[in-house]
Amino acid sequence: MITVRISFEKKNEASYISLLDLQRVMQRVLKRSGLPVWHTLGFNPHIYMTFACPLSLGQESECECVDVKTEAEAPDFEQWKVALNAIMPAGIVITHVGPVQMKADLIAYACYRITYPAAAAAALDAYNALESAPVEKHGKKGNKIIELKEHLPKVEYTTEGDSLHIELCLPAAQELNLNPSLLTGFLEEKFGLPAASAGILRTKFLTEDKQLFA
Repeated sequence: MITVRISFEKKNEASYISLLDLQRVMQRVLKRSGLPVWHTLGFNPHIYMTFACPLSLGQESECECVDVKTEAEAPDFEQWKVALNAIMPAGIVITHVGPVQMKADLIAYACYRITYPAAAAAALDAYNALESAPVEKHGKKGNKIIELKEHLPKVEYTTEGDSLHIELCLPAAQELNLNPSLLTGFLEEKFGLPAASAGILRTKFLTEDKQLFA
């Protein structure tokens, strides 16, 4: 049995596909593809699959992945990629298929590119001047206050024409997982910068020692 990692981009209209719907999409696509994926046993067999760090609704990504299993002895992963891309819905593109090299629990950070109109610079400068930026994080075990400045003491940005770009990495481990919407929400609440004006793209995952997760 081989565990196979299917890496993919999720952009444009696909960014509004929820995790539950994405699971259904992947189940349907894998069934249609005819690829030799392993099904769970029992009364209601279905394709085994696990997703790493599910993406928030409305955010885009260049580094999503889902793990499946196959009993094929020598799978042609390039053929898997071609077969899946031929029937994927718009906005989802398979970028790589191969055997799992790292377990998903090695993910420690997720990196993002946030794009704002250039006028957002004033709000970011104001954030950088703050000593404290407490935000409320909602979770399954209840809400808690997170100090953003502990993780983002300063937000670096660049401007290009009418756009402003932020590159940042946030904790994405099981113990602590911070969404960039905490920053965009804080900027809206504190400085009136509309969170809806931010385009959020996840670009990569890193391990605890800052190695690229693959």
